[in-house]
Formats: sequence, structure tokens, C-alpha cells
Amino acid sequence: MQGKLVRLRAYEKSDADALFRWFSDEEVTRWLGPPAFRSRAHQEKFIELAQASSDDAKYFAIETLDGKLVGDCGLRFIDWKSRKAEFFITIGEKQFWGKGLGTDALRTVIRLAFDKMNLNRLWLTVLVDNPRAVRCYEKCGFVREGLMRQESYVDGKYRDVLLMALLREDYDRTRGA
Repeated sequence: MQGKLVRLRAYEKSDADALFRWFSDEEVTRWLGPPAFRSRAHQEKFIELAQASSDDAKYFAIETLDGKLVGDCGLRFIDWKSRKAEFFITIGEKQFWGKGLGTDALRTVIRLAFDKMNLNRLWLTVLVDNPRAVRCYEKCGFVREGLMRQESYVDGKYRDVLLMALLREDYDRTRGA
């Protein structure tokens, strides 16, 4: 799948080094919570899991149109009965932060979720004090639905987390469907 700035593709085994580097970088993981994969071997196992393509999750590597791996994103906790899923994203290459790649990747996943997968709702959580991410999500149509007080422990203190969502009806309305 391709957006205007990025291409989403399946993970490759060779992506493990970049994933390990990103998820070992405190500046990258600061907004994500504790790292789930603490070693390169864990990253390799994750890639194998992602390649298995289960029904309840879709994982994508994000690369620039010229083929530079810059991040990952996807949908997890896909509930086919309620037609909803949680969106997640990481732009791991810091020199690409603030350049619109995350927004483009999100818009590409939104099209996949609503146009191809026929989902009704995408949701996500984000730390309140991550304004760059909150702006990106709002720009893509996500609405603040709730505040989870002291939900996450980051940098030695409890942080509030926003619950945000985008409904199919809002997506359809904004694209003139």
C-alpha cells in the first residue's frame, strides 16, 4: 500500500536491526511505554509473528518511496464482530520526525481499514503530553473520546492518556462519500 510519502509493506527479517535500534532508543520509546522486545532475538520473533498474518492484527513496515525503512505501524486487537481495531505507529528514524510521514502512513492505514477491511471504528491511545502525535491524529480526523488519568508511568511520573477514535461515518463524510 502506498501513500503520498510512504509505502507500507510486510516486515522482512532484515528489518530486525532497525527495530531493535529504535526500540532501544529512549527518545523513540519515551512515548510508547516500556519496550516489549528487549533484544534483537525478540525483534526477530516479532517479525515472524507479524509475517504469520493473524486475523486479529495487521503489521506494516513504513518506508519512504525510495525504500528507506523509517518506522512501523498497524492495526491490532481487530474485532471483526464489532468491526473495530486499535491503531499504533512508531517513526523510529528521528531525522524523519515532523516531516509528515506518520500522517501519511496513518491516512494509508485509515483507507485500508475502512475501504478494504470494512471496519467501523479505529481507536488509539496517546500520552496527553505528546502534542505532535495528538495533532497528527486530529488532522486525520480522530476525535478525543476520553481521558485516562495517570494511565502510564513515563519519566518517573504518572501521565494522563487520551483515548481517541475515528468512525467510518466521519471518514465517509470527510471524503465526500
